[in-house]
Amino acid sequence: MQVELNGRAAIVTGASRGIGAAIAGVLAEQGADLFLVARSRPDLDRVAAGIVQRTGRRAEVLACDLIDAGSPAAAVAAAVAAFGRLDILVNNAGATKRGDFFQLTEADWSSGFGLKFLGAVRMTRAAWPHLKTSHGAMVNIVGIGSRVASAEFTIGGSVNSALINFTQAMADRGRTDGVRVNAINPGHIATDRLEGRIRLAMERLKADRETAIGHILAEQGIRRFGQPHEIGWLAAYLVSPLAEFIHGTIVDIDGGETRAM
Repeated sequence: MQVELNGRAAIVTGASRGIGAAIAGVLAEQGADLFLVARSRPDLDRVAAGIVQRTGRRAEVLACDLIDAGSPAAAVAAAVAAFGRLDILVNNAGATKRGDFFQLTEADWSSGFGLKFLGAVRMTRAAWPHLKTSHGAMVNIVGIGSRVASAEFTIGGSVNSALINFTQAMADRGRTDGVRVNAINPGHIATDRLEGRIRLAMERLKADRETAIGHILAEQGIRRFGQPHEIGWLAAYLVSPLAEFIHGTIVDIDGGETRAM
C-alpha cells in the first residue's frame, strides 16, 4: 500500500535507532524528506545514509539533547531552513527509567519528564505554526504503559499518561487550526531496549535466551514481539491523506497485550 507522502517534509525525533529509525525509513519510502533528531551524531549519520541509499530522499540530521529547553526550537528552525516547509512531526524521543519506586531519584523523574514529555511539548510548540500553514499532521509515540499501570514503571507510566492527555488537548486545538494529531502506543517491540529486558529475564530466571523470551511472551499473553517497521507503517498511515478523518485517536499496537477499555 502506498500512502503518498511525496514532497512532504518530516521531523522524527529519537531517530537514531529502533522505532524512530524505522519510522523515518518508512516515511522516506513513501516519498517524504526527513529531518532526523537524536543525541548521537554517528548513529544519525548511519540512519540518514541508509535512507538516502535506499530511497533517494533527502535526510538531514541534527544531534542535540531535547531535554535542553532551547533544542526543540533550534531543531524545528533547522528543518524548516533545510526544506522550506514542515508537514509532519513525529515525537518519538525519550526513554524512562524502570525500577522500584522507592529507589528512583528526583533526577530520574526530572529526566523522564524532561525528555519525553517536555521534549514533545517544546517540539510541538515550535513546529505548530508550520504544521498549521501546511495543514500537517503530528504523531506522538507513547506506550501502553499509559493505559496499564505497573509498580516497576511509575515514571514511564506517568510520563506516558501525561503525553496522552497532551495529545488529545492538541488534537482539540488542531480541529480549529487544521493540524491532525494522533498517538501510537507500542507494546513489546524488538528494539535494543527490549534486548535489555530479555537479558534481565535471563539473569532472573537463570535461563537461556529462548526460554526468557518465551517467559516474557507468556507473561504478556502475546505470540511474538512487534517489529519497529510495524510502528513505522502505522505512523506513515496516520500522517498520510488516507487518514484524514482520524484525529485525536490513540492507537495501541501491541499484539493484543492491552486488555482494557
